[in-house]
Amino acid sequence: MSLLRPLADHVLVRRRDLDELEQGGIVIPDTAKEKPQEGEILAVGPGRMMDDGHRQPMAVAIGDTVLFGKYAGTEIQLDHEDLLVMRESDILGMLDG
Repeated sequence: MSLLRPLADHVLVRRRDLDELEQGGIVIPDTAKEKPQEGEILAVGPGRMMDDGHRQPMAVAIGDTVLFGKYAGTEIQLDHEDLLVMRESDILGMLDG
């Protein structure tokens, strides 16, 4: 797999798959589904460059599961996989467990 190396305070995220079936066994077609708003961090940039010349370290790391806004990031396709590139500030929080 090719891997995008994010710059500055950007991260590469893979959306978490949700179950195909809803309660009651009803299958929802892909076109009607809400896109998941949580995912796994695949790559992390070095951090934002501050005015005084040092880098602000990133609060997230590869492998973290994060929650992000519905319209956060830019969708890209890399090796036939749909991924998101977003700023660290677009991440609402990390999920534990």
